[in-house]
Amino acid sequence: MDSSKRNILLITTDQMRFDAIGCNGGLIARTPHIDQLAANGINYLRAHNQNVVCMPARATIMTGQHVASHGVWMNGVCLPEDQPTIAHHLKSHGYRTALLGKAHFEPWLGSPDQFFENRMAAMGHTGPHRGFDHMELANHFFEGHSHYDHWMNQFPEHKSAFYPMVTERGQNTASSGATGAPQIWPMDVPLERYHTHWVADRTIDWLSGCTDAPFFCWMSFPDPHHPWDIPESERHRHHWRDMPLPRLYRDTHEARLALLDQKPKHWRGYYEGTLWTNLESPRDFVPAEMTPAQIQEINAYTHIENELIDDAVGRVIEWLGANGLDDNTDILFTTDHGELQGDFGLLFKGPYHIDALMRLPMIWRPAPSRNLPAAIVTAPVGHLDLAKTFCTIADIEPPGYCEGNTLPISDEDASQQVRDIILTEWDSQHGPIDMHLKSLYHAHGWLITTYEPSHLYEGTEGELYNLNEDPDQLINRWADPAYQSLKQDLISELYDRLPSPREPALPRQAPV
Repeated sequence: MDSSKRNILLITTDQMRFDAIGCNGGLIARTPHIDQLAANGINYLRAHNQNVVCMPARATIMTGQHVASHGVWMNGVCLPEDQPTIAHHLKSHGYRTALLGKAHFEPWLGSPDQFFENRMAAMGHTGPHRGFDHMELANHFFEGHSHYDHWMNQFPEHKSAFYPMVTERGQNTASSGATGAPQIWPMDVPLERYHTHWVADRTIDWLSGCTDAPFFCWMSFPDPHHPWDIPESERHRHHWRDMPLPRLYRDTHEARLALLDQKPKHWRGYYEGTLWTNLESPRDFVPAEMTPAQIQEINAYTHIENELIDDAVGRVIEWLGANGLDDNTDILFTTDHGELQGDFGLLFKGPYHIDALMRLPMIWRPAPSRNLPAAIVTAPVGHLDLAKTFCTIADIEPPGYCEGNTLPISDEDASQQVRDIILTEWDSQHGPIDMHLKSLYHAHGWLITTYEPSHLYEGTEGELYNLNEDPDQLINRWADPAYQSLKQDLISELYDRLPSPREPALPRQAPV
Protein backbone atom coordinates (compact mmCIF):
# COMPACT_ATOMS: atom_id res chain seq x y z
CA MET A 1 0.00 0.00 0.00
CA ASP A 2 1.12 3.58 -0.72
CA SER A 3 2.07 4.60 2.82
CA SER A 4 2.18 8.27 1.79
CA LYS A 5 -1.61 8.30 1.34
CA ARG A 6 -3.94 8.15 4.32
CA ASN A 7 -6.93 5.85 4.29
CA ILE A 8 -10.44 7.20 4.79
CA LEU A 9 -13.20 5.35 6.64
CA LEU A 10 -16.54 7.17 6.56
CA ILE A 11 -19.07 5.71 9.00
CA THR A 12 -22.69 6.82 8.74
CA THR A 13 -25.89 5.84 10.46
CA ASP A 14 -29.43 6.52 9.32
CA GLN A 15 -31.69 8.73 11.45
CA MET A 16 -29.51 9.19 14.53
CA ARG A 17 -29.95 12.22 16.76
CA PHE A 18 -27.07 14.42 17.89
CA ASP A 19 -27.76 13.50 21.51
CA ALA A 20 -27.88 9.75 20.85
CA ILE A 21 -24.24 9.17 21.81
CA GLY A 22 -22.41 9.64 25.08
CA CYS A 23 -19.88 12.21 23.88
CA ASN A 24 -22.78 14.52 22.95
CA GLY A 25 -24.53 14.22 26.28
CA GLY A 26 -26.50 11.04 25.63
CA LEU A 27 -27.27 9.28 28.91
CA ILE A 28 -28.96 6.08 27.70
CA ALA A 29 -27.15 4.26 24.90
CA ARG A 30 -23.66 3.06 25.80
CA THR A 31 -21.42 4.13 22.89
CA PRO A 32 -17.82 3.75 24.12
CA HIS A 33 -16.23 3.19 20.69
CA ILE A 34 -17.83 6.23 19.06
CA ASP A 35 -17.10 8.26 22.19
CA GLN A 36 -13.45 7.23 21.95
CA LEU A 37 -13.30 8.53 18.37
CA ALA A 38 -14.47 11.89 19.73
CA ALA A 39 -12.04 11.78 22.64
CA ASN A 40 -9.13 11.19 20.26
CA GLY A 41 -10.35 13.47 17.48
CA ILE A 42 -12.50 16.48 16.71
CA ASN A 43 -16.13 16.60 17.84
CA TYR A 44 -18.33 19.09 15.98
CA LEU A 45 -21.08 20.34 18.27
CA ARG A 46 -22.97 22.34 15.66
CA ALA A 47 -23.01 20.19 12.54
CA HIS A 48 -26.14 20.48 10.38
CA ASN A 49 -27.35 18.53 7.40
CA GLN A 50 -28.40 20.39 4.27
CA ASN A 51 -31.68 18.45 4.13
CA VAL A 52 -33.45 16.41 6.81
CA VAL A 53 -34.28 13.30 4.74
CA CYS A 54 -32.12 10.57 3.22
CA MET A 55 -31.64 11.08 -0.50
CA PRO A 56 -30.89 14.83 -0.51
CA ALA A 57 -28.59 14.47 2.51
CA ARG A 58 -26.65 11.62 0.92
CA ALA A 59 -26.36 13.49 -2.37
CA THR A 60 -24.74 16.36 -0.44
CA ILE A 61 -22.23 13.98 1.14
CA MET A 62 -21.42 12.60 -2.33
CA THR A 63 -21.02 15.97 -4.06
CA GLY A 64 -20.09 18.51 -1.39
CA GLN A 65 -22.94 20.67 -2.68
CA HIS A 66 -26.01 22.37 -1.30
CA VAL A 67 -29.30 20.78 -2.26
CA ALA A 68 -30.10 23.66 -4.60
CA SER A 69 -26.95 22.85 -6.58
CA HIS A 70 -27.06 19.05 -6.83
CA GLY A 71 -30.82 19.16 -7.33
CA VAL A 72 -31.95 16.15 -5.27
CA TRP A 73 -34.71 18.24 -3.72
CA MET A 74 -36.63 15.40 -2.01
CA ASN A 75 -36.69 11.64 -1.59
CA GLY A 76 -37.60 10.01 -4.88
CA VAL A 77 -35.46 12.48 -6.87
CA CYS A 78 -32.41 10.68 -8.21
CA LEU A 79 -28.92 12.13 -8.61
CA PRO A 80 -28.12 11.45 -12.30
CA GLU A 81 -25.85 8.44 -12.74
CA ASP A 82 -23.38 10.49 -14.76
CA GLN A 83 -23.04 13.09 -11.98
CA PRO A 84 -19.43 13.21 -10.75
CA THR A 85 -19.05 12.27 -7.09
CA ILE A 86 -16.29 12.48 -4.53
CA ALA A 87 -15.88 8.71 -4.91
CA HIS A 88 -15.06 9.21 -8.60
CA HIS A 89 -12.54 11.89 -7.66
CA LEU A 90 -10.76 9.79 -5.04
CA LYS A 91 -10.75 6.79 -7.37
CA SER A 92 -9.11 8.89 -10.10
CA HIS A 93 -6.30 9.67 -7.62
CA GLY A 94 -5.47 6.06 -6.84
CA TYR A 95 -7.95 5.25 -4.06
CA ARG A 96 -9.82 1.98 -3.88
CA THR A 97 -13.44 2.85 -3.14
CA ALA A 98 -16.30 0.92 -1.59
CA LEU A 99 -19.71 1.42 -0.03
CA LEU A 100 -21.01 -1.27 2.32
CA GLY A 101 -24.55 -0.91 3.64
CA LYS A 102 -27.21 1.65 2.83
CA ALA A 103 -26.64 3.77 -0.28
CA HIS A 104 -30.06 5.31 -1.07
CA PHE A 105 -28.83 7.45 -3.93
CA GLU A 106 -31.74 6.00 -5.91
CA PRO A 107 -35.35 5.49 -4.74
CA TRP A 108 -35.73 2.24 -2.82
CA LEU A 109 -39.35 1.94 -3.92
CA GLY A 110 -38.36 2.46 -7.53
CA SER A 111 -38.50 -0.27 -10.16
CA PRO A 112 -35.34 -2.37 -10.60
CA ASP A 113 -35.81 -1.89 -14.34
CA GLN A 114 -35.25 1.83 -13.84
CA PHE A 115 -32.72 1.99 -11.00
CA PHE A 116 -29.43 0.12 -10.98
CA GLU A 117 -29.17 0.07 -7.18
CA ASN A 118 -32.38 -1.93 -7.06
CA ARG A 119 -31.29 -4.60 -9.53
CA MET A 120 -27.57 -4.98 -8.98
CA ALA A 121 -27.92 -7.60 -6.23
CA ALA A 122 -30.19 -9.78 -8.36
CA MET A 123 -27.59 -9.48 -11.15
CA GLY A 124 -24.82 -10.59 -8.80
CA HIS A 125 -23.25 -7.19 -9.44
CA THR A 126 -21.09 -5.39 -6.86
CA GLY A 127 -19.95 -2.42 -8.92
CA PRO A 128 -18.45 -0.26 -10.11
CA HIS A 129 -21.23 2.28 -9.65
CA ARG A 130 -21.23 6.02 -8.85
CA GLY A 131 -17.46 6.02 -8.33
CA PHE A 132 -17.40 3.02 -6.01
CA ASP A 133 -15.33 0.03 -7.14
CA HIS A 134 -17.38 -2.17 -4.84
CA MET A 135 -20.89 -1.90 -3.41
CA GLU A 136 -22.81 -4.34 -1.23
CA LEU A 137 -26.10 -2.83 -0.18
CA ALA A 138 -28.42 -3.28 2.77
CA ASN A 139 -31.68 -1.67 3.82
CA HIS A 140 -34.21 -1.79 6.66
CA PHE A 141 -36.59 -4.16 4.89
CA PHE A 142 -36.83 -6.75 2.12
CA GLU A 143 -37.95 -5.75 -1.34
CA GLY A 144 -35.63 -8.04 -3.28
CA HIS A 145 -33.30 -5.11 -3.97
CA SER A 146 -30.24 -5.39 -1.75
CA HIS A 147 -27.30 -7.75 -1.37
CA TYR A 148 -28.25 -8.25 2.26
CA ASP A 149 -31.77 -9.16 1.15
CA HIS A 150 -30.41 -11.86 -1.19
CA TRP A 151 -27.92 -13.09 1.43
CA MET A 152 -30.81 -13.61 3.85
CA ASN A 153 -32.54 -15.95 1.39
CA GLN A 154 -30.44 -18.75 2.84
CA PHE A 155 -32.17 -18.17 6.20
CA PRO A 156 -35.87 -18.04 5.25
CA GLU A 157 -37.15 -18.59 8.78
CA HIS A 158 -35.23 -15.53 9.98
CA LYS A 159 -35.92 -13.41 6.92
CA SER A 160 -39.66 -13.87 7.41
CA ALA A 161 -39.36 -12.54 10.96
CA PHE A 162 -38.48 -9.01 9.88
CA TYR A 163 -40.98 -6.15 9.93
CA PRO A 164 -43.43 -6.07 6.99
CA MET A 165 -42.77 -2.38 6.45
CA VAL A 166 -43.81 -1.70 2.88
CA THR A 167 -47.48 -2.09 2.02
CA GLU A 168 -49.80 -0.71 -0.63
CA ARG A 169 -50.16 2.34 1.63
CA GLY A 170 -46.41 2.94 1.76
CA GLN A 171 -45.83 2.16 5.44
CA ASN A 172 -47.90 0.62 8.19
CA THR A 173 -48.21 0.96 11.94
CA ALA A 174 -48.12 -2.71 12.85
CA SER A 175 -46.56 -3.56 16.20
CA SER A 176 -45.66 -6.61 18.24
CA GLY A 177 -44.25 -4.66 21.16
CA ALA A 178 -45.55 -4.40 24.69
CA THR A 179 -47.26 -1.02 24.25
CA GLY A 180 -48.63 -1.11 20.72
CA ALA A 181 -46.14 1.54 19.62
CA PRO A 182 -45.93 1.76 15.82
CA GLN A 183 -43.23 -0.27 14.08
CA ILE A 184 -41.90 -1.90 17.27
CA TRP A 185 -41.00 -5.43 16.23
CA PRO A 186 -38.73 -7.67 18.32
CA MET A 187 -37.80 -10.73 16.29
CA ASP A 188 -36.18 -14.09 16.80
CA VAL A 189 -33.18 -13.44 14.57
CA PRO A 190 -29.57 -14.15 15.57
CA LEU A 191 -27.49 -11.03 16.02
CA GLU A 192 -25.01 -12.17 13.38
CA ARG A 193 -27.81 -12.09 10.77
CA TYR A 194 -29.01 -8.61 11.64
CA HIS A 195 -28.05 -5.95 9.08
CA THR A 196 -25.88 -3.94 11.51
CA HIS A 197 -23.66 -6.97 12.08
CA TRP A 198 -23.71 -7.85 8.37
CA VAL A 199 -22.53 -4.37 7.32
CA ALA A 200 -19.54 -4.61 9.67
CA ASP A 201 -18.76 -8.12 8.40
CA ARG A 202 -18.81 -7.02 4.77
CA THR A 203 -16.70 -3.96 5.57
CA ILE A 204 -14.02 -6.07 7.24
CA ASP A 205 -14.09 -8.52 4.35
CA TRP A 206 -13.55 -5.74 1.79
CA LEU A 207 -10.86 -4.03 3.84
CA SER A 208 -8.96 -7.31 4.08
CA GLY A 209 -8.28 -7.02 0.34
CA CYS A 210 -6.89 -3.47 0.52
CA THR A 211 -3.19 -4.18 0.48
CA ASP A 212 -2.03 -2.37 -2.66
CA ALA A 213 -3.69 1.08 -2.55
CA PRO A 214 -5.16 3.57 -0.10
CA PHE A 215 -8.88 3.13 0.49
CA PHE A 216 -11.98 5.24 0.79
CA CYS A 217 -14.53 3.03 2.51
CA TRP A 218 -18.05 4.15 3.35
CA MET A 219 -19.59 1.90 6.03
CA SER A 220 -23.27 2.86 6.06
CA PHE A 221 -25.57 1.41 8.72
CA PRO A 222 -29.35 1.33 8.05
CA ASP A 223 -30.16 1.83 11.75
CA PRO A 224 -31.43 3.41 14.00
CA HIS A 225 -34.06 4.23 11.36
CA HIS A 226 -37.53 2.81 11.91
CA PRO A 227 -38.90 0.14 11.91
CA TRP A 228 -37.44 -0.74 15.29
CA ASP A 229 -37.12 -4.48 14.67
CA ILE A 230 -34.27 -5.57 16.90
CA PRO A 231 -33.12 -9.13 17.59
CA GLU A 232 -34.98 -10.57 20.57
CA SER A 233 -31.67 -11.44 22.20
CA GLU A 234 -30.83 -7.73 22.61
CA ARG A 235 -34.01 -6.55 24.37
CA HIS A 236 -32.32 -6.93 27.75
CA ARG A 237 -30.08 -3.93 27.08
CA HIS A 238 -32.80 -1.39 27.90
CA HIS A 239 -36.25 -1.97 29.35
CA TRP A 240 -38.82 0.43 28.03
CA ARG A 241 -40.31 1.11 31.48
CA ASP A 242 -36.94 2.54 32.54
CA MET A 243 -36.81 5.10 29.72
CA PRO A 244 -37.18 8.77 30.63
CA LEU A 245 -39.65 10.69 28.51
CA PRO A 246 -38.05 13.23 26.15
CA ARG A 247 -37.29 16.63 27.64
CA LEU A 248 -39.46 18.22 24.93
CA TYR A 249 -42.44 15.97 25.59
CA ARG A 250 -45.29 17.42 27.63
CA ASP A 251 -47.54 15.29 29.83
CA THR A 252 -50.86 16.71 28.70
CA HIS A 253 -52.47 17.19 25.32
CA GLU A 254 -53.10 20.86 26.12
CA ALA A 255 -49.45 21.47 27.01
CA ARG A 256 -48.31 19.84 23.78
CA LEU A 257 -50.68 22.04 21.78
CA ALA A 258 -49.31 25.11 23.54
CA LEU A 259 -45.82 24.24 22.23
CA LEU A 260 -47.01 23.40 18.74
CA ASP A 261 -49.05 26.57 18.42
CA GLN A 262 -45.79 28.57 18.64
CA LYS A 263 -44.98 27.12 15.23
CA PRO A 264 -46.58 27.26 11.76
CA LYS A 265 -49.76 25.27 11.27
CA HIS A 266 -48.38 22.08 9.70
CA TRP A 267 -46.78 21.19 13.05
CA ARG A 268 -50.15 20.95 14.78
CA GLY A 269 -51.68 19.46 11.64
CA TYR A 270 -49.24 16.57 11.79
CA TYR A 271 -49.81 16.08 15.52
CA GLU A 272 -53.59 15.92 15.11
CA GLY A 273 -53.48 13.85 11.94
CA THR A 274 -55.12 16.48 9.73
CA LEU A 275 -52.10 17.22 7.50
CA TRP A 276 -49.87 14.61 5.88
CA THR A 277 -46.74 16.30 4.58
CA ASN A 278 -44.13 13.54 4.32
CA LEU A 279 -44.18 9.93 3.12
CA GLU A 280 -41.88 8.94 5.98
CA SER A 281 -44.88 8.99 8.31
CA PRO A 282 -47.55 6.28 7.83
CA ARG A 283 -50.75 7.88 6.60
CA ASP A 284 -52.85 6.41 9.38
CA PHE A 285 -50.46 7.45 12.17
CA VAL A 286 -51.76 10.20 14.47
CA PRO A 287 -49.06 11.40 16.90
CA ALA A 288 -51.67 12.80 19.30
CA GLU A 289 -52.79 9.23 19.96
CA MET A 290 -49.35 8.08 21.13
CA THR A 291 -49.14 7.21 24.79
CA PRO A 292 -46.13 8.03 26.99
CA ALA A 293 -45.44 4.30 27.29
CA GLN A 294 -45.26 3.97 23.50
CA ILE A 295 -42.70 6.76 23.29
CA GLN A 296 -40.70 5.04 26.03
CA GLU A 297 -40.71 1.75 24.13
CA ILE A 298 -39.70 3.38 20.85
CA ASN A 299 -36.80 5.13 22.56
CA ALA A 300 -35.66 1.94 24.31
CA TYR A 301 -35.47 0.14 20.97
CA THR A 302 -33.77 3.11 19.32
CA HIS A 303 -31.01 3.12 21.91
CA ILE A 304 -30.55 -0.62 21.61
CA GLU A 305 -29.98 -0.10 17.89
CA ASN A 306 -27.51 2.70 18.72
CA GLU A 307 -25.58 0.32 20.98
CA LEU A 308 -25.48 -2.37 18.30
CA ILE A 309 -24.03 0.19 15.90
CA ASP A 310 -21.37 1.13 18.44
CA ASP A 311 -20.49 -2.55 18.90
CA ALA A 312 -20.10 -2.92 15.13
CA VAL A 313 -17.97 0.23 14.89
CA GLY A 314 -15.76 -1.19 17.62
CA ARG A 315 -15.30 -4.45 15.71
CA VAL A 316 -14.11 -2.61 12.60
CA ILE A 317 -11.76 -0.30 14.51
CA GLU A 318 -10.33 -3.29 16.37
CA TRP A 319 -9.75 -5.03 13.03
CA LEU A 320 -7.95 -1.96 11.64
CA GLY A 321 -5.68 -1.92 14.67
CA ALA A 322 -4.96 -5.64 14.58
CA ASN A 323 -3.99 -5.37 10.91
CA GLY A 324 -1.75 -2.33 11.20
CA LEU A 325 -4.12 0.05 9.37
CA ASP A 326 -5.55 2.22 12.11
CA ASP A 327 -2.50 4.45 12.52
CA ASN A 328 -2.81 5.69 8.93
CA THR A 329 -6.60 5.83 8.71
CA ASP A 330 -8.79 8.90 9.19
CA ILE A 331 -12.23 7.97 10.53
CA LEU A 332 -15.26 10.22 10.14
CA PHE A 333 -18.57 9.48 11.83
CA THR A 334 -21.94 11.11 11.16
CA THR A 335 -25.54 10.45 10.17
CA ASP A 336 -27.84 11.70 7.43
CA HIS A 337 -30.53 13.22 9.67
CA GLY A 338 -32.17 12.87 13.05
CA GLU A 339 -35.50 11.65 14.43
CA LEU A 340 -38.20 13.42 16.44
CA GLN A 341 -38.41 10.55 18.97
CA GLY A 342 -41.30 12.07 20.91
CA ASP A 343 -40.16 15.70 20.93
CA PHE A 344 -43.24 17.93 20.84
CA GLY A 345 -45.31 14.73 20.87
CA LEU A 346 -44.13 13.84 17.34
CA LEU A 347 -42.36 10.92 15.69
CA PHE A 348 -40.37 10.13 12.53
CA LYS A 349 -39.23 13.17 10.46
CA GLY A 350 -40.42 15.69 7.92
CA PRO A 351 -40.50 19.45 7.24
CA TYR A 352 -39.48 20.48 10.75
CA HIS A 353 -36.20 22.39 10.94
CA ILE A 354 -35.23 21.84 14.55
CA ASP A 355 -32.28 20.25 16.34
CA ALA A 356 -33.93 16.82 16.50
CA LEU A 357 -33.65 16.53 12.71
CA MET A 358 -31.02 19.06 11.58
CA ARG A 359 -28.31 18.80 14.21
CA LEU A 360 -25.97 15.87 13.60
CA PRO A 361 -23.33 13.91 15.41
CA MET A 362 -20.14 14.57 13.46
CA ILE A 363 -16.69 13.37 14.49
CA TRP A 364 -13.37 13.38 12.66
CA ARG A 365 -10.67 11.20 14.17
CA PRO A 366 -7.56 12.04 12.12
CA ALA A 367 -5.05 9.27 11.54
CA PRO A 368 -3.09 8.85 14.81
CA SER A 369 0.13 9.18 12.83
CA ARG A 370 -0.70 12.89 12.38
CA ASN A 371 -0.53 13.57 16.13
CA LEU A 372 -3.22 16.25 15.96
CA PRO A 373 -4.62 17.36 19.32
CA ALA A 374 -8.20 16.45 20.18
CA ALA A 375 -10.64 19.34 19.98
CA ILE A 376 -14.25 20.40 20.33
CA VAL A 377 -15.49 22.69 17.56
CA THR A 378 -18.56 24.87 18.11
CA ALA A 379 -18.48 26.65 14.73
CA PRO A 380 -21.21 25.64 12.23
CA VAL A 381 -20.24 22.86 9.81
CA GLY A 382 -22.21 20.50 7.60
CA HIS A 383 -22.42 17.56 5.25
CA LEU A 384 -21.22 19.72 2.38
CA ASP A 385 -17.83 19.97 4.12
CA LEU A 386 -17.13 16.26 3.99
CA ALA A 387 -16.09 16.03 0.33
CA LYS A 388 -13.35 18.67 0.63
CA THR A 389 -12.26 17.10 3.91
CA PHE A 390 -11.72 13.78 2.12
CA CYS A 391 -9.57 15.61 -0.44
CA THR A 392 -7.51 17.27 2.31
CA ILE A 393 -6.92 13.86 3.87
CA ALA A 394 -5.92 12.46 0.46
CA ASP A 395 -3.70 15.51 -0.21
CA ILE A 396 -5.38 16.22 -3.54
CA GLU A 397 -7.13 19.26 -5.00
CA PRO A 398 -10.90 19.10 -4.55
CA PRO A 399 -13.11 19.03 -7.64
CA GLY A 400 -14.49 22.37 -8.73
CA TYR A 401 -18.09 21.44 -8.02
CA CYS A 402 -17.57 21.25 -4.24
CA GLU A 403 -19.12 24.15 -2.34
CA GLY A 404 -18.10 23.36 1.22
CA ASN A 405 -14.77 23.67 2.95
CA THR A 406 -12.43 21.35 4.80
CA LEU A 407 -13.72 20.70 8.31
CA PRO A 408 -11.85 22.91 10.80
CA ILE A 409 -9.63 21.20 13.34
CA SER A 410 -10.35 23.80 16.04
CA ASP A 411 -12.49 26.87 16.63
CA GLU A 412 -9.41 28.97 15.88
CA ASP A 413 -9.11 27.24 12.53
CA ALA A 414 -12.82 27.84 11.93
CA SER A 415 -12.45 31.57 12.60
CA GLN A 416 -9.75 31.77 9.94
CA GLN A 417 -12.15 30.09 7.49
CA VAL A 418 -14.82 32.69 8.42
CA ARG A 419 -17.35 29.99 9.30
CA ASP A 420 -20.44 31.83 10.46
CA ILE A 421 -23.48 30.11 8.95
CA ILE A 422 -24.85 26.79 7.72
CA LEU A 423 -27.89 26.34 5.45
CA THR A 424 -30.60 23.66 5.36
CA GLU A 425 -33.27 23.34 2.65
CA TRP A 426 -36.56 21.48 2.32
CA ASP A 427 -38.80 21.09 -0.72
CA SER A 428 -41.46 18.44 -1.09
CA GLN A 429 -44.58 17.51 -2.99
CA HIS A 430 -46.98 14.97 -1.49
CA GLY A 431 -50.28 14.84 -3.28
CA PRO A 432 -51.72 18.37 -3.31
CA ILE A 433 -49.44 19.60 -0.51
CA ASP A 434 -46.11 21.19 -1.35
CA MET A 435 -43.70 22.56 1.24
CA HIS A 436 -40.68 24.88 0.86
CA LEU A 437 -38.51 25.71 3.87
CA LYS A 438 -35.12 27.40 3.92
CA SER A 439 -33.09 27.71 7.12
CA LEU A 440 -29.98 29.55 8.24
CA TYR A 441 -28.16 28.86 11.48
CA HIS A 442 -25.80 31.66 12.50
CA ALA A 443 -22.79 31.19 14.75
CA HIS A 444 -24.18 33.96 16.98
CA GLY A 445 -26.91 31.50 17.95
CA TRP A 446 -29.84 32.48 15.73
CA LEU A 447 -31.83 29.98 13.70
CA ILE A 448 -34.24 31.32 11.11
CA THR A 449 -36.56 29.33 8.83
CA THR A 450 -38.51 30.97 6.03
CA TYR A 451 -41.64 29.35 4.63
CA GLU A 452 -41.84 30.06 0.92
CA PRO A 453 -45.22 30.23 -0.87
CA SER A 454 -46.93 26.84 -1.08
CA HIS A 455 -50.27 25.08 -0.85
CA LEU A 456 -50.21 25.71 2.91
CA TYR A 457 -48.35 29.00 3.29
CA GLU A 458 -48.47 32.47 1.77
CA GLY A 459 -44.72 33.02 2.13
CA THR A 460 -44.94 35.36 5.11
CA GLU A 461 -44.67 32.65 7.77
CA GLY A 462 -41.56 31.35 9.49
CA GLU A 463 -39.64 30.56 12.65
CA LEU A 464 -36.95 32.51 14.49
CA TYR A 465 -35.17 31.26 17.59
CA ASN A 466 -32.37 32.52 19.78
CA LEU A 467 -30.65 29.23 20.60
CA ASN A 468 -28.38 30.85 23.17
CA GLU A 469 -31.41 31.73 25.30
CA ASP A 470 -33.84 29.13 23.98
CA PRO A 471 -31.90 26.00 22.95
CA ASP A 472 -35.08 23.90 22.79
CA GLN A 473 -36.67 26.19 20.17
CA LEU A 474 -39.78 26.83 22.23
CA ILE A 475 -40.26 30.59 21.73
CA ASN A 476 -40.80 31.59 18.11
CA ARG A 477 -39.70 35.22 17.65
CA TRP A 478 -40.83 35.44 14.00
CA ALA A 479 -43.71 37.84 14.69
CA ASP A 480 -42.16 39.61 17.69
CA PRO A 481 -41.89 43.35 16.84
CA ALA A 482 -38.58 43.60 18.70
CA TYR A 483 -36.88 41.22 16.26
CA GLN A 484 -38.12 42.39 12.86
CA SER A 485 -34.92 44.17 11.85
CA LEU A 486 -32.81 41.14 12.81
CA LYS A 487 -35.24 38.85 11.00
CA GLN A 488 -34.94 40.80 7.77
CA ASP A 489 -31.14 40.85 8.02
CA LEU A 490 -31.04 37.07 8.49
CA ILE A 491 -33.45 36.46 5.60
CA SER A 492 -31.30 38.63 3.36
CA GLU A 493 -28.18 36.76 4.38
CA LEU A 494 -29.90 33.41 3.81
CA TYR A 495 -30.81 34.22 0.22
CA ASP A 496 -27.50 35.94 -0.46
CA ARG A 497 -25.67 32.75 0.53
CA LEU A 498 -28.07 30.15 -0.92
CA PRO A 499 -27.03 28.95 -4.41
CA SER A 500 -29.47 29.28 -7.29
CA PRO A 501 -31.50 26.10 -7.81
CA ARG A 502 -30.48 23.61 -10.46
CA GLU A 503 -32.23 24.17 -13.77
CA PRO A 504 -34.12 22.38 -15.06
CA ALA A 505 -35.28 20.79 -11.82
CA LEU A 506 -34.64 17.06 -11.54
CA PRO A 507 -37.85 15.01 -11.77
CA ARG A 508 -39.30 13.00 -8.92
CA GLN A 509 -39.13 9.49 -10.33
CA ALA A 510 -40.48 7.30 -7.53
CA PRO A 511 -41.55 7.31 -3.88
CA VAL A 512 -38.95 7.20 -1.10
